[in-house]
Amino acid sequence: MQKKLAVMGMVCPFPLVEAKQAIEEIHSGDELIVEFDCTQGTESIPRWAAEAGHEVTNFEQVGEAAWTITIKKK
Repeated sequence: MQKKLAVMGMVCPFPLVEAKQAIEEIHSGDELIVEFDCTQGTESIPRWAAEAGHEVTNFEQVGEAAWTITIKKK
């Protein structure tokens, strides 16, 4: 199952805070797709996912200042 989290327009660290909350709501093996436009999130979100033991299965820039990252919950 996939859960989409759109946090466009939120300033850091709120995309990361929202992602941490959202990943708690899904089951192990499910994916969280985070759509964000906060530049700091390009470093903080993947770092948090790795440190928490989750797998980043996709990370791409989708606009001039917009990204999507898919995190598979451990």
